[in-house]
Amino acid sequence: MDTTPVNWESLDALVVDFARSENLIEDSSAVSTFPPSSPSSIPCSISSSSSYQSRLVNLQIRRSLEVGDMDAAIELLRSRAPSILEDRRILFRLQKQKFIELLRRENPEDRKAAMECLRTALAPCALDAYPEAYEEFKHILLALVYDKNDGNSPVANEWSEMRRLEIAGLMSSVLRAHLHAYDPLLSMTLRYLISIHKEYCLRQGVSSPISDLNERLLLEERDPPPTLQESFYEAPPFDEVDIQALAHAVVLTRQGAIESLRFAKGDLFMAFQNELCRSRLDIPLLDYLVQEYCIYRGIVNSSLPLAEMQNVFEPSKVAEAASITCLSRGHSLEVESAANRSPDAIIISSPKGTSYQNKGAVANVQSADAELRYPCEPTIKQEICSTSSCHQSIISSFLQKNRSHRAAERGKRKRWRGRNDELLYLSGTFSDRSSKSELRTTTSRANTDILKEKKGSEKKAMLETRFEEDKFEFILEMKELANRGMAAEVVEEVNALYPDFFEKNHVLLFQLKQVQFLNLVKSGDHNTALEVACSHLGPLAAKDSSLLKPLKETLLELIQPTEEGLQRNFPLDALSNSLQVAIGERLGIEEPHLMKIIKATIHTHNEWFKLQMCKDRFESFLRIDSLKDVSSPMQMGTLLKSNADSCTLGSSVITTSSSSRAVEDGSSPVQVSSTDAFYDETAILKVMEFLALPRADAIHLLAQYNGNAETVIEQLFT
Repeated sequence: MDTTPVNWESLDALVVDFARSENLIEDSSAVSTFPPSSPSSIPCSISSSSSYQSRLVNLQIRRSLEVGDMDAAIELLRSRAPSILEDRRILFRLQKQKFIELLRRENPEDRKAAMECLRTALAPCALDAYPEAYEEFKHILLALVYDKNDGNSPVANEWSEMRRLEIAGLMSSVLRAHLHAYDPLLSMTLRYLISIHKEYCLRQGVSSPISDLNERLLLEERDPPPTLQESFYEAPPFDEVDIQALAHAVVLTRQGAIESLRFAKGDLFMAFQNELCRSRLDIPLLDYLVQEYCIYRGIVNSSLPLAEMQNVFEPSKVAEAASITCLSRGHSLEVESAANRSPDAIIISSPKGTSYQNKGAVANVQSADAELRYPCEPTIKQEICSTSSCHQSIISSFLQKNRSHRAAERGKRKRWRGRNDELLYLSGTFSDRSSKSELRTTTSRANTDILKEKKGSEKKAMLETRFEEDKFEFILEMKELANRGMAAEVVEEVNALYPDFFEKNHVLLFQLKQVQFLNLVKSGDHNTALEVACSHLGPLAAKDSSLLKPLKETLLELIQPTEEGLQRNFPLDALSNSLQVAIGERLGIEEPHLMKIIKATIHTHNEWFKLQMCKDRFESFLRIDSLKDVSSPMQMGTLLKSNADSCTLGSSVITTSSSSRAVEDGSSPVQVSSTDAFYDETAILKVMEFLALPRADAIHLLAQYNGNAETVIEQLFT
């Protein structure tokens, strides 16, 4: 599958915003790069700290509901979101579940409390909650007669622990909107891009290069939609454009989109966020993807070699993990692959009791001060693993020579702290609490085994780890030199390490020599610039005809040098990013998995909206347009416009069949046609609705009848 160029500086900003919003990094300058990922009706002054606390409250209430602690959940709701309990529909469901949970405990005191709940809370609420509530009330009384273990009873579903998850998901959806506890922008963007990627691959019958990772990252479960309050039912009719845009973006029926807009009081972008956040991400895996990316990009300092981190994404290795132990501060964690579970499911138990099942993901369990590692074979190719001591010496020598600059750069990086709260993992990723008690910490045994294993190889492992860190630092230094326009130095250092590197990466060499040439022209040293052109640029272009055009444009700078020449010919940030990937691959350090996801999903996003022959209404809102904008370098502080601005986009959408992009704001390109006519979105929707046609067919018909929907319908029905 082809890929589309990506603005990695834009992704840097999204990633840093995510890490700050989730308190994953220690950063004294913790000012969010973006406005809050909230709809236009919410002031952009809301702090990320406030949003983080709201998400924790939502998660805590969810946890309580999932384990059947109804009193704790209701008390939290009463203190944090009392207005939600004024919705009798929600209150009735909570009281009904509380009645079941009290009966489930099977002791006289709780049975007495259940009867009290029945008389004083559940029965009165059933009278006016909603039309079916009284019938549900009478049905739930059967729980007094039928045992919870009777799978054939009329109330088997009421006894099922799946009810806990259902009401937990419902309350999470309601609280998210009520508390504005939306996930950081990166989380929502990934959900959206991966969903489109999967749909595109399915419809087009193409294989995805990231299918396994996508399946593990975006879970199949979705929270139920939030319950509507009665006062919302009289909402005015919504624009059909908004209804269709929402329905197609988050895969809803038309009626489902209408109900979502009702709950959001007509705010399209709030409805979009509500629906998008209903889908679930594997949070430990996402955290690990972000950490891997941050280390690779030099945003945070590495706590372990990047190559070792990347092993956790090898699905074949996960199945091999029968027992994994790791050391923390006097503790150990045990990870077991149970025989009755799927091969990629693991359970982690810690001294503090944190436990989860997860499809191949690994996270730093900060609550236990522990670091999990898979006992995987290295992914680095054997020939790279056996890098000569000469290469190691060259890298070490270079780093030693640039020690002061290296220390300054490392000092600018942030420290990864991970999640320190007890509510670390997504609900639904672990079973009932009894399964936790079956897993025990095996401190002494694990520690003894590991110490024995380390005796013979501790020194070797230390040297290997140091060399891995040196390789990584060397890559970042080369990236930094390229970013500063020091092309000659980059070529010299890389050639010293791998004399044949630029033979296999001649385009990179051409671009570096371009930068060197332009710097010399800018300094007035035209003679040396011509020497560079004759010695390097000319011969390279002679071997690759695609380089002739950029060579001509570069030579024009001799006639009339400009300040913008260097940036126009080749942006330094793009060059440094390409150089980082190429050197990393040679040294056995692959590009981060998050990069792979973004490259593949950005490409399918473009292709998907070509097929739809329309622009993406939510592209700017999710900053996808910034990820696609590789025309100029972007600074993290001024990367994006305010979130409120993006939310004020009008409802009317214009679709064009010309070969240009659909709109001026950098949205996805549209499919081309032989005409330059513009068609109103309402006309397209009308033809689609009346004739039950795909969008592309509707546009082609409108092209035949001058964009008149009534004429199209009339002609086809006569």
